[in-house]
Amino acid sequence: MDTQIIETNYDFNNLLFYTIKTMRTIQIKLPESVEMQDYDFLMAVASKLYQDCKLTLGQASQVAGVSKRTFIELLGKYGVSVFSEKVTDLKSDFENA
Repeated sequence: MDTQIIETNYDFNNLLFYTIKTMRTIQIKLPESVEMQDYDFLMAVASKLYQDCKLTLGQASQVAGVSKRTFIELLGKYGVSVFSEKVTDLKSDFENA
């Protein structure tokens, strides 16, 4: 698993603490006949997981290896709306942005 510090904060006593995110690495074997760039595959997977509310916007952009802004701009290409159908999910996305 890759460990990544995604946020550094200080509390009221000026103590440093970190938000740590771990990600696991998986390998997928695809037939040579699948003509898809690695980038497109990562975007397709990240977009689907975002659409299914399995990943936040930030997490999905990390999976795809792009910035949040770029991920948002590319979502339409993969048939996914940036806006969640659930109000609670939208609120969560704003809080995690």
